[in-house]
Amino acid sequence: MTADLFGNAEPVAPLAEGLRPKSLDEVVGQEHLLGPGKPLRLAFESGRPHSMILWGPPGSGKTTIARLMAKAFNAEFVALSAVFSGVKDIREAVAAAQARLEQFGRRTILFVDEVHRFNKSQQDAFLPYVEQGLITFVGATTENPSFEVNSALLSRATVYVLEPLSEVDLGRLLERTDLPMAEGAKARLIGFADGDARRLLNAVEILKNTGHAPIDGAFVEQTLARNLRRFDKGGEQFYDQISALHKSVRGSHADASLYWFVRMIDGGADPLYIGRRVVRMAVEDIGLADPRALGIALDACQTYERLGSPEGELALAQAVIYVALAPKSNAIYEAYNSARDFVRRDGTRPVPLHIRNAPTKLMKNLGYGKDYRYAHDEEGAYAAGEDYFPEGMPAVEWYKPTDRGMESRIRERMEEMRRLDDEAKNK
Repeated sequence: MTADLFGNAEPVAPLAEGLRPKSLDEVVGQEHLLGPGKPLRLAFESGRPHSMILWGPPGSGKTTIARLMAKAFNAEFVALSAVFSGVKDIREAVAAAQARLEQFGRRTILFVDEVHRFNKSQQDAFLPYVEQGLITFVGATTENPSFEVNSALLSRATVYVLEPLSEVDLGRLLERTDLPMAEGAKARLIGFADGDARRLLNAVEILKNTGHAPIDGAFVEQTLARNLRRFDKGGEQFYDQISALHKSVRGSHADASLYWFVRMIDGGADPLYIGRRVVRMAVEDIGLADPRALGIALDACQTYERLGSPEGELALAQAVIYVALAPKSNAIYEAYNSARDFVRRDGTRPVPLHIRNAPTKLMKNLGYGKDYRYAHDEEGAYAAGEDYFPEGMPAVEWYKPTDRGMESRIRERMEEMRRLDDEAKNK
């Protein structure tokens, strides 16, 4: 706090607010939108504001861009938060915008933070005023607007996708803080920020307030202990712990898998990120040896989305233990990679006539679908000896099921079908 001339205490703006860019040239990152000749830069230079939705992760500059829009177009900047606002607040903001336009001829940029948190009726409340041009609507969201913003509002706004700040961008921003620190401390801070400018500046403010000097990597770890010490997403620990979890699951060690899962949760990892990795493990390392593993992993992610933390973490832990103990097979993974590599190298082969679709008389006359054998009419619902590959394609056997779990039965079935094929071809 500081004091005014009369000794009254005044709040001190956070560092993130104090360093907020005052022009487009001061903005760090988002070159794909703000660089010369890029969409948002051209929009600013046109002098004609338009409604938009800024979709990007926290700390990527959504609020900053909206504020700079108001400045560029000499418009009033009015901010609403979907967390704290309702239809009443929207109507009041619109009424003020109407009065401002009538009295002073000044336009209004209405910025709605976390617009995805507004329900459909609240989002609909903006529509008539956007259509009239009374307000220029700017919505900010961290969620996919295709799912979280209703189609009527979405059709009236341009969506711009913002990206997390790169390490280079965060390094440039860190230089503006004038906080003396060792290179090791800078690297740790940038890793801790994880693409989030606000998170970086808040961490710098914490370090500044300690009054400690010099600031090195060890002090950064000690001061920002919990997240940075245990789960540094920008450093080796993040990738090492993910690797440890994946390899423990692949090695069928339930307790080690649970340990690394809890370590990551305790250190601040996004539980749904871990959930997505478990889904990947279920496909890559288990596959058809136990098809239930994929369903359990997906159900765990959905359960977490419903319950949140900490209750939903138990469902993820259950999935981790299940995939760890499930029979293992990477046969699907290897088969897919082999098929993909072949298709990339191979030419474009035409579909054989007998398995082409023939919805018209002309197609039938051209031989489409001729001599196709309908498998359900064959003995055992299997057309033994039938060929479904393009003509002239070499014989391939990409999928090679193991003898583990359900794949042992799949392998027996495939061996039987090959035997039937051989018999049919040798008749």
